[in-house]
Amino acid sequence: MARLSVNVDHVATLRQARMALEPDPVAAAVLAELGGAQGITVHLREDRRHIQERDLEILRRTVKTRLTLEMAAVEEIIAIALRILPDMVTLVPEKRHELTTEGGLDVMAHENELKGVIERLQKGGIPVSLFIDPVPRQIEAAARVGVDAIEIHTGLYSDAAGGEQRDSEFRKVAAMASLGERLGLVVHAGHGLDYRNAARVAALPEISEISIGHSIIARAVLVGFERAVREMADIFHRCQTG
Repeated sequence: MARLSVNVDHVATLRQARMALEPDPVAAAVLAELGGAQGITVHLREDRRHIQERDLEILRRTVKTRLTLEMAAVEEIIAIALRILPDMVTLVPEKRHELTTEGGLDVMAHENELKGVIERLQKGGIPVSLFIDPVPRQIEAAARVGVDAIEIHTGLYSDAAGGEQRDSEFRKVAAMASLGERLGLVVHAGHGLDYRNAARVAALPEISEISIGHSIIARAVLVGFERAVREMADIFHRCQTG
């Protein structure tokens, strides 16, 4: 059964737009957990465009479910992760000028580098996931580097223009989730999922966690944070028990 992990980055994005004190991503995380979230996700970027190191420190003390840190495999952020000790690290590609993470890690091209980073984090007591595209060779490479989990990039499925294309992209996600499980990996999913398309992915038996941010934050502007999370949590519950 897939857990819902709520990404609160864009609460911090709104705060940083005015360099103000609010809205507070820590407060949003509290409301998310009250609304039924089973995890909180944040991305500490090198340029600190939204989440700040102080946010991460406070979240580590206050999150009562699971705290996942998304990060690039760079020395500065590795050191912070080893100090903060989130419940999981998800390594993602990171570009300075992108609006959000674009595509998955090229694990095949960076196996040796990633293996060293993964080993350091695991020795520090942190399980590691890799954010990767639903491509068999990348899934197999993830298994080779000794990672604990993968997060399948669902962007192409989420952005599909029509039903036939959406079905095709969903089949890729489903097949790669099955492959990941067969290779002994814990399988997560995320990117672009919303109130209309998340249920189909959450119903896949191999998927243990889904991370959703933008859609919930957008809904929360209209109905409030706790309600927005509860509505998504209800979707997860119905698709897995109905």
